[in-house]
Amino acid sequence: MARRLLQAGHTVTVWNRTRSKAEALAGDGARVADTPAAAVAQADVVITMLDNGKVVRQVVFEPSGLGASAADAMRPGCLFIDMGSILPAQAQAHARDLGARGVRVLDAPVSGGTLGAQAGTLAIMAGGDAADFDAAVPVLSVLGRPVHVGPAGSGQLAKLANQMIVGITIGAVAEALLLVERGGADPAKVREALRGGFAESRILEVHGQRMVEGDFAKRGSLAIQLKDLRNALHTAGEMAFDAPITQALAGLYADAAAHGMADLDQSGLFCELQRRQQG
Repeated sequence: MARRLLQAGHTVTVWNRTRSKAEALAGDGARVADTPAAAVAQADVVITMLDNGKVVRQVVFEPSGLGASAADAMRPGCLFIDMGSILPAQAQAHARDLGARGVRVLDAPVSGGTLGAQAGTLAIMAGGDAADFDAAVPVLSVLGRPVHVGPAGSGQLAKLANQMIVGITIGAVAEALLLVERGGADPAKVREALRGGFAESRILEVHGQRMVEGDFAKRGSLAIQLKDLRNALHTAGEMAFDAPITQALAGLYADAAAHGMADLDQSGLFCELQRRQQG
């Protein structure tokens, strides 16, 4: 994502908790900052892409370097865009706290994985003020297809919906391919036969191919998929919303993680279901 912004001609300053990851972008023209506060001090747009809401809170609001936090260093009127996946309630709290400092805020998580990030084809789900979204479109369009879905926190709600669909569909594809293999059919040919019918999906296309090939090298992460399903269940609980399908799949991903598969791609859920068949 940072490389795409650089290629589009934007001036980009980068910071990462693992400095070597930021330094890897220096050759592409990025400036490397020593602290979060230094990274955002002169920025018109600040983008974070972090693991979870707790980490966002630490990086943005806790002091660093000479004592200033990133929130302290942001100029009034700048636009803060959180593109990681966090709880909707956390996104709303960040919008409130940064808004009190005169900072405009969008929560804009993405879907599409590393391939989408490299190609600039990410699905971007944005929550916040419509005028702030309009101001962000020139930047976000470099990264993918942005859609404004509602007020603060709505982007994260949309991402939870995305992750529910992705996580559940991965489970359906994996179980179906294991079933046909058990019955003596060729899973690769069955996948080919299903393409174009009502079972067609991006999951069948991409993750189904990984299952057929036994290629579970991490692009997306099974651990992050589990985190997002748990976030969905947490949010559903706050709404008194019953989500039994998501609950069942979260249990399967949790079992996969417990059996040493946390660092696999999301499609690695196939391995957990396969393990169960081998009993």
